Amino acid sequence: MIGRNIPEVTLKTRVRDESVDGENPFRWEDVNTKDLFSGKRIAVFSLPGAFTPTCSNEQCPAYERLYEEFQARGVEEVYCISVNDAFVMYQWGKSLGLEKVKLLPDGSGDFTRRMGMLIKKNHLGFGDRSWRYSMIADDGVVSAWFEEPGINDDGVDNDPYVESTPEKLLEWLDSEEASRKAA
Repeated sequence: MIGRNIPEVTLKTRVRDESVDGENPFRWEDVNTKDLFSGKRIAVFSLPGAFTPTCSNEQCPAYERLYEEFQARGVEEVYCISVNDAFVMYQWGKSLGLEKVKLLPDGSGDFTRRMGMLIKKNHLGFGDRSWRYSMIADDGVVSAWFEEPGINDDGVDNDPYVESTPEKLLEWLDSEEASRKAA
């Protein structure tokens, strides 16, 4: 995956717009991944689903908690991509109290499929979802890649969460910085 370009897809998002009347002042906004990643260093993590145990109790809160650590190492944004729609991602972020990590809905799974990480979670009734992974992208190119072992469509895993932790990405950023200084 290292050296691979981030796939260019359009994500269907919802953004707050006070000119919209009613209890739900949001409008649809298409966001192109090229615009999200171009010219920036981004930390990305992807997970099987909003409101699921490991994603809600460990992974998302850890990235939120360590957000400033990423910024201190030159990362401009931290994105969480999940094969969920914009409504689910919004409510999930609200329930977790996220303020820093940006949740990106990949409702159709187009981004995840083009990353080669789309799996089936039919054994749980989820349908197509993302395998758990994390990465650093520099100007739309994958610089670091961390994927949980045992990718599969059969649910023959224990939903591993070891390789895609924020700590792994931060260690990689530190080692990259040390290598740069030594050169």
